Amino acid sequence: MTGDDEQPADGRATTERAATTDPSASARSLDGRGARAVLERLRRSTARTVDVLRGSTLEIGPYEPTAHGPLVAFEPDDDYEEVARYWVDAPFSFVRIAFDHDRHRHAYQTVEPSLSERERTLLDALFADVREPLLYADHDEDDAERRLFETVREYLERYAVEVDAATFYRLFYYVNRDFRAYGRLTPILNDPHVEDISCDGYGVPIFVYHDEYADVRTNVSFEKAALDRFVVRLAQHAGRHISIGDPLVEATLPDGSRAELALGEEVTPRGSAFTVRKYADEPLTPVDLIEYGTFSVEQMAYLWLAIEHNKSLVFAGGTASGKTTSMNAISMFIPPRSKVLTIEDTRELRLHHENWLSAVTREHRYDGTNVTMYDLLRSALRHRPEYIVVGEVRGEEAMTLFQAMNTGHTTYSTMHADSVQTVINRLENDPINVPRAMVQSLDILSVQTLTRLGDERVRRTNVIAEIDGVDPRTGELDYSTAYTWDATADSFEGESTHVLAAIREERGWSERELRTELGHRERFLAYAREHGVDDYRRFTALVGEYYADSESVRERIERETSLESTP
Repeated sequence: MTGDDEQPADGRATTERAATTDPSASARSLDGRGARAVLERLRRSTARTVDVLRGSTLEIGPYEPTAHGPLVAFEPDDDYEEVARYWVDAPFSFVRIAFDHDRHRHAYQTVEPSLSERERTLLDALFADVREPLLYADHDEDDAERRLFETVREYLERYAVEVDAATFYRLFYYVNRDFRAYGRLTPILNDPHVEDISCDGYGVPIFVYHDEYADVRTNVSFEKAALDRFVVRLAQHAGRHISIGDPLVEATLPDGSRAELALGEEVTPRGSAFTVRKYADEPLTPVDLIEYGTFSVEQMAYLWLAIEHNKSLVFAGGTASGKTTSMNAISMFIPPRSKVLTIEDTRELRLHHENWLSAVTREHRYDGTNVTMYDLLRSALRHRPEYIVVGEVRGEEAMTLFQAMNTGHTTYSTMHADSVQTVINRLENDPINVPRAMVQSLDILSVQTLTRLGDERVRRTNVIAEIDGVDPRTGELDYSTAYTWDATADSFEGESTHVLAAIREERGWSERELRTELGHRERFLAYAREHGVDDYRRFTALVGEYYADSESVRERIERETSLESTP
């Protein structure tokens, strides 16, 4: 470099160096306008330094769409036909259902807030800084969201950045989603229309079972490292441990959803995988099942009378046929003060019942012993319950269940089987091996199916059968059909039933009195359906009123029905 290069002839370099160290000298060497510009740059630089040292103050009030604008901006970049769009966590995320005419299939898209480059940088800093204070904070779940809100605001103030309310809420959404919820799976888990979520491996799009569009491919997927971390985190959410050495875990998430997890590629070659069977926020009631057409009003009145009179039931069907849902719903007919004990592998049953003891199996981890269904059933008998509800029978616990039936306990359970004969064959053969003489203590067997009705997938009770006992001539187990489903007409046909005959004899009723009582219960259920009594709390309260004073409830129903029918 020459001397000329170091010292330009016009002297500008010297002047600029002087301006950075001596504002007054700069002002003397420049005209008035240039001096003011230099002084303004110096003032801003000094102010930024002070702000960084002092921080900033963010006044963030409640989000107001009209004042702050939308948080989610979305323009479809495909040629699909949009058929549905609905919020799953307003105003942060919604779901778009579109139809791909080229591939003749629906697409499920989750839409969340978009971030600018600056916002992404801030979010990365928040992820790094917020983690530690949250790990060591007191775990009061009721206050967790407010505490996280304050923590995000505190760190943004430390960064001395100015953010508007919309930016703040976008950043808070992602921090809250990833720290307290389930990351990119959160919108799907928040969707009340999704029943089942399946991830089959690295980079493979997640599929969901939607209650209207059936199996649908989503726009969500996980790459290798992210999916491995996510599966481990799902296990941690459920209080379970998963590792390459112990790669398969069945777990229950905090909201009650069931999760089957697989880590790594040894047992699932396409990579880590998971399936989540979602747990409904509100359990379905008998009114819901009537509304959906799974049962008729007549069938539900029949089951109500059977439950009140301590008849044992098993619900059978294939995967996702609604067995557990039906068992949970009919349990709302159990008399209010009766002692109920439920036994499950993973908790699904939700009873609105005061005298209810819930028991769940346990696998030992580091010490202790396994607590199996068989162990819990044996223990249950010592609690002297009037009703025992078992999530599903698969093995030796079935023997104890049928022993409980034979000793006078009313029991309900579910099984995987697609017909009455299949249920009987499973019960009598390996690995269950219940003696035929004990199987006859079962009173009612309801077989459900998930099928298609036109273009719609529906759940229907295919048959309700009654176990008649062992035929003394052939030694075979006899059963008769109480109700069958006619797929052509989508209706249920009733036949003679010895369970109702046994109840009639037990109560000393005439045939007319039995039919009158069934009619009362049918009108009760029809009234509940017409008046939208589908909340499980209201429904069980109304059933409790009926048990306490059936006459006054009937009179009220008749009076209200009469008033509504009056022009």
